[in-house]
Amino acid sequence: MAVIRPIREPVRDPDGLHHQAMDNLRFIRSTMENAGSFTAVPGVGGMVMGATAMLAAFAAHLSRSPHAWLGIWAFELLLAIGIGIAFSARKAVRNGSALLSRPFRRFVLAMVPAVFSGALLTVVLYRSGNHALIPAVWLLLYGVSVSSGGAFSVRAVPLMGACFLGIGSIAALAPASWGDALMGIGFGGLHLVFGFVIAKNFGG
Repeated sequence: MAVIRPIREPVRDPDGLHHQAMDNLRFIRSTMENAGSFTAVPGVGGMVMGATAMLAAFAAHLSRSPHAWLGIWAFELLLAIGIGIAFSARKAVRNGSALLSRPFRRFVLAMVPAVFSGALLTVVLYRSGNHALIPAVWLLLYGVSVSSGGAFSVRAVPLMGACFLGIGSIAALAPASWGDALMGIGFGGLHLVFGFVIAKNFGG
């Protein structure tokens, strides 16, 4: 007896095709995130960091002792870290990407050596009474850390690092009385300017 064969292939389950397509999209997105750059740099968050840094520079300039001065800037550091993490996480969620991606880890790890060096040198300079050198050290090493991390991020980030290096160089040669003003220009002004650029071109 002849076997009857269907002319058309049986139609696949559309739900199965949908799940397969979604799996492929997730794989493609994950691959692109791991191979790409860290794009969750917070533009708006950078502007907020800049505003608080300007307030810190003004308050530090009015402080009456090196201990109070260092305390103001230490508080600003912790505040800036919190702002940066919060706005980066917010931007990553809005973009549908993971904050703790491979580009983010490379971005952070590239910054860590210079940040650690800055913290250690701060302790050494403060103990030895060389407080006037601390602004230059902070600006220079922050510029190094941002330039290094910027290799794994958008173009505006390493450019900002180069600007910090320029202001840090001025701070190293300028009178000690310029320290707070230069840190206000660097940590305040540069974060405001580049935060705006990043928010406009790469999202908030």
